[in-house]
Amino acid sequence: MKKHFTIPTMAALGLSSMLVTGQAAADTLLGVYVGGDGWRADVTGSFGTSEPAPVFNFNSKTQGSYYIALEHPVPVLPNIRLAHNQLDANGITIIDGQFSFAGETFVVNTTVANQVDLTNTDIVLYYEILDNSVVALDLGVNAKHLDGSASVTEQAQNGLQAEQSVSQWIPLAYLSSKIGLPLTGLDIFAQGSYIGWSDSRMYDVQAGIGYEIVDSLAVDIRIKVGYRAVNLRLDDLDSLYSNLDFKGAFAGVELHF
Repeated sequence: MKKHFTIPTMAALGLSSMLVTGQAAADTLLGVYVGGDGWRADVTGSFGTSEPAPVFNFNSKTQGSYYIALEHPVPVLPNIRLAHNQLDANGITIIDGQFSFAGETFVVNTTVANQVDLTNTDIVLYYEILDNSVVALDLGVNAKHLDGSASVTEQAQNGLQAEQSVSQWIPLAYLSSKIGLPLTGLDIFAQGSYIGWSDSRMYDVQAGIGYEIVDSLAVDIRIKVGYRAVNLRLDDLDSLYSNLDFKGAFAGVELHF
């Protein structure tokens, strides 16, 4: 049976086509991604202003991470991603050996409150090597600004307090990949930054599963869950030595305009 389209129907189809074309053109000109993650990190490791550095106890804590990325169609110019990563932890430790930190000396069996705050900001410049509905691959460089401190406070009246600050830019290699599972709305993703130099190393990696819950002309909304691991093995970075691990599951949401 032949279908006959009335004028209102044809007008509606034409308007729908224009909206889809307009959205595709807008996305081609500029894609904006905004997201946030929360992850429950278990923290282990050591820090000090000399080596060997003592191992401290840390409480698990929920960390936050927020980002925005801008993508454009100009081939020679990189895309940009800005991220702010909370990275702090505290705990109570009994020092099992004499320990000097930031000019203060803590004797054996001293109970101290220890804290690290290595919150940082990423400025990532990257290129889309692959970008389709099945496979996406981004490569680039990450300029990470590490701005924080580590402190030790003796748990006694008028106890010793010592703090060491650190503020440095650190360049890392950046990679992000995603594999879409057709007809499901699901994807598998991995992302990370890494650098190693001398006796130092730093990485921030994550992997997980995403699901697109909204796919519309105005906005796409994707939720994700996974596992994230951060390691900071710093050798005399602004006089700070550390080998700290933050690891745990995370969940987040991402909006694409």
